[in-house]
Amino acid sequence: MLNKTLLPQTVAREIQTMIQTGALKPGERIQSQRELSERLGVSRASLREALLTLETLGLVKTEAGRGTFVTSPADRAAGPSAHMAPWRYSQSYSAFDVFQTRIFLEGEIARLASGRLTQRQLSEMEAATETMEECWAKQDVLSNVEADLSFHATIVSACSNQMLQALYQTVRDLITETQRQPIPMTDPERMRESIAEHRRIIEALRANDGAEARHAMETHIRNTARCAGLNP
Repeated sequence: MLNKTLLPQTVAREIQTMIQTGALKPGERIQSQRELSERLGVSRASLREALLTLETLGLVKTEAGRGTFVTSPADRAAGPSAHMAPWRYSQSYSAFDVFQTRIFLEGEIARLASGRLTQRQLSEMEAATETMEECWAKQDVLSNVEADLSFHATIVSACSNQMLQALYQTVRDLITETQRQPIPMTDPERMRESIAEHRRIIEALRANDGAEARHAMETHIRNTARCAGLNP
């Protein structure tokens, strides 16, 4: 049983494991939130957040009036017809607006982080990129996205402008969702391209080339947005 203090991400990982091992089968209706939260020993709030994360990643889908179901491998096949969850922050900002903001914000953050990253941080970014690649190969999408988030967070931590760092943290939940949202649309070729884009960002930062770091980051975010069907 999970400890009740664990974060929703850990709950999501437990459910992902249940799907991968067949404890939860494709097409199976997931227990009610009350039943599943009791089964896992977590709060219903943590469970709700975990299910929202898994739906964004394409592992489950919610049907109005019917409940939440495990998606089938066919549903999870990447491509234009892949299931993509509704944008959960639609009452605040559109996904387009968030991607557009990311281009400006993270591009400038990358420029200002140039020359400030330690060798250890650069190595951590390389390791995160390798983790993304390895986890995608075994379809551990939660760990893939966690590594992606770590990659971007390391750059933010080295930004010389503390106000830009604070702005990033203010909108981090929305940024995180744009890193999860394209996953159901991401095919192996796009993931290879994304990995290569990460490595170009690292190269620019290692070379202390702020202009190239900004360009590489902006290109990466634009391409991610296009994967989600947007063109900011």
